[in-house]
Amino acid sequence: MTRSELIAGLAEDNPHLTVADVERIVAAFFDEMTSALARGERVELRGFGAFTVKRRNARSGRNPRTGETVEVAQKSVPFFKAGKELRERINKPMSSPTVKKSGGVKS
Repeated sequence: MTRSELIAGLAEDNPHLTVADVERIVAAFFDEMTSALARGERVELRGFGAFTVKRRNARSGRNPRTGETVEVAQKSVPFFKAGKELRERINKPMSSPTVKKSGGVKS
């Protein structure tokens, strides 16, 4: 799902809001999450998951094209850990198709 698909879906589910209003809401939501992560804070959405920032120390790496050793600077990367409810919904067994006596598959 892309950002524009998210906006379109939310606008469809909320006909009392204009698409422009939904765009502003989505932008404000992502901006606030990004700002919190940039400050080193944890963003938790109950039932969905938690976003955190992990620090990666500086290290020596290798340029795969030339084989030359390069120094990789310390950096921060976003990390997402899915919540229990999200994991359960994703891993819920799907109904399997039933097999007809004639040998065909019935959905």
